[in-house]
Amino acid sequence: MGSLGSRSSSLQVAIVGTGIAGLTAAIALRKHPNVHVELYEKASELKEIGASITLGPNGLRTLQKLGLEDCISDQVGYRGPNPISRMYRHWKTNELIGEDFYENVSESLHYTARFHRGHLQQALLRHVPRDIIHLKKKLVSAAVDPQNGVKMQFQDGSTATSDILIGADGIRSGVRTAFAPDFELEWSGHTAFRGIFSASLVDPIQDVPLDSTHWWGPDTNFFATRLAQNLFTVQGGIYADPQDPVAIAKFKDGAPWDQEANVKLLREKYVDWNPVVKALANVTPDIRYYPNYFCGSSLPTWIFGDRVTLIGDAAHAHGGAFATGGSLAIDDSYALYLALSSVYPRTATQKPSPEDLLKALRLYEDTRRPHAVRLLQVVHANNEMKTKKILAETQETDEELRARAKRGSNTTWLHEHDVVKSFEEALAASSKAKV
Repeated sequence: MGSLGSRSSSLQVAIVGTGIAGLTAAIALRKHPNVHVELYEKASELKEIGASITLGPNGLRTLQKLGLEDCISDQVGYRGPNPISRMYRHWKTNELIGEDFYENVSESLHYTARFHRGHLQQALLRHVPRDIIHLKKKLVSAAVDPQNGVKMQFQDGSTATSDILIGADGIRSGVRTAFAPDFELEWSGHTAFRGIFSASLVDPIQDVPLDSTHWWGPDTNFFATRLAQNLFTVQGGIYADPQDPVAIAKFKDGAPWDQEANVKLLREKYVDWNPVVKALANVTPDIRYYPNYFCGSSLPTWIFGDRVTLIGDAAHAHGGAFATGGSLAIDDSYALYLALSSVYPRTATQKPSPEDLLKALRLYEDTRRPHAVRLLQVVHANNEMKTKKILAETQETDEELRARAKRGSNTTWLHEHDVVKSFEEALAASSKAKV
């Protein structure tokens, strides 16, 4: 499996993880005629699981660049009737109190879209041959020989080798653990409750917006949106002091990621909110826990042994802030493809040298890591502010809430990020450094 000798004329790339990051990376890299990709997934089957996922203009543009219009069509993702990035309503009165507007988005296909994660995964899977996907392959160790490649060992006792290893295996990345075993995830103090169900349950409720909507409250938020294929999703959450042992026992250690939770938690949290939110919480049949984690900028590099790198949450878990994780992973994948192609032309007849591979990985990191660090700095600052308020037992006043909503999220730099421009700037800087 994945033997270097069997395809010695092409570059062998192993990707661990078949989520949005791994599949997008596989699709992008396979566009290079001399790159051979193998995917390794710990799950026993590829089925539609998970919560909803949002893709902003940046991620949607990148998928279109990859020729994946079918993956971002209205049959897979949901876009509201109004071309507005985000809408904020008041928790108690249901008034529209803030909006985020696009700055450089004119094509409707690039308007922010919401997906069932499983639907997006299945759409991407249609572009990946099943014979390069290996299931029941939980990575237990990996080691690099700088001159000869990477060797992986899996829980079932099998092994595989590759020229490059890409960790696309999420917030609890086995690839990251293999090369940065002392790295620890931090809990943000926020635990999300999410539910996905038939939109028919929402039909009897009056005044449910057709647009995806955030309701902002003094101590938490509520989000609701329609999804494609007649589905609906809601998301609520609880903020706590991330050092509080009671909260840790209940929501961090006591609420494993993507585990079923008691829907009463959602209903009780929003019992005093406006009638629309309260009704949405009451018709939600079940929810799951998602304790949000982030790693900060404490991972000093995404490159290990000159042949291993990370993409998506494996590189920069950020607790789901600003609903940008999917687009980040997609742009990571495309940047990695651009970086590799820059040192390994499509017309090349020999595999790139170890030095060229390292050059490509550094170029990828120079393109993406500064952007991720900026995001994580914002996430940390926001979380510190929330924690201080929790410790001080103070709540945002209604006037402060309205002013914050009016300002909006100020994240155009994030949702409309141009990954190609960033790559070109990194490439230019790299070339200049050589002169």
